[in-house]
Amino acid sequence: ALGLEPVLMPARAAEGWLPSLEALVASGEPLPDGMLLASPANPTGVVMSDDDVRDVCIWCHKNGVRLIMDEIYHGLTFGGRPTTALLHSDSVIVVNSFSKFFAMTGWRVGWAIFPPDLVDTVERLAQNMYIGPPRPMQAGAIAAFDDYAALDAEAARYRENRDILTSRLPQDFLGDMAPSDGAFYLYVDISKLGMTTPDSIAMAEAMLNETHVAVTPGVDFDTVEGHRHLRLSYAGSTADMKEASRRINDWLPSYLRQVGSSAAE
Repeated sequence: ALGLEPVLMPARAAEGWLPSLEALVASGEPLPDGMLLASPANPTGVVMSDDDVRDVCIWCHKNGVRLIMDEIYHGLTFGGRPTTALLHSDSVIVVNSFSKFFAMTGWRVGWAIFPPDLVDTVERLAQNMYIGPPRPMQAGAIAAFDDYAALDAEAARYRENRDILTSRLPQDFLGDMAPSDGAFYLYVDISKLGMTTPDSIAMAEAMLNETHVAVTPGVDFDTVEGHRHLRLSYAGSTADMKEASRRINDWLPSYLRQVGSSAAE
């Protein structure tokens, strides 16, 4: 409808799941009109450093690429609060929401900050698409700003849950996982489990049926390398994280024997 063609940029765990701007330039392909990045990111939980955010902002502004930063998981970080891209660029678009840090998913309220040259265009689009959120939702969203202590406590609980999973799950199951410093996800690399052909869909289905632990196959996010990955969410209770870890540990050896993994020998 917008006459735009999305182009996926490759990213790898060894590089912090960040796209390489140098590789983009070296490819010889025309530079994109815009670039959409998320930090903290779903599904990896990776948080861009302030220096990385600044460098991307400068590069996009210099090369005429409109940067859109998804900051929906801001506040859910475990190494200090990241700075917003707005500090580094006057041309960036920043998108945020009450769904994650404020835990108001069903309220369907969010916000976006646009540079002056886009405000009129966005206002016209908004008037024809949704006008605005209902007033009770707006009142609830404003009230959410009054209790950061409770919200920070939830973020601390997520960090505890993350640490439980990373300390109790087998290292071969976690694989070459990039650090999960934000959001509430682990993006594990199952290719270290010795399976001839890792299959995240089959493994997720077997885990659900045999342990009642639900994970998301990586192919939902990456059609090229996603068969090697599973996304685990640690947004549940701490007790659930401990129980899920126990079930996965008890189940994994029998599953690996079933699929003929070399790690089961």
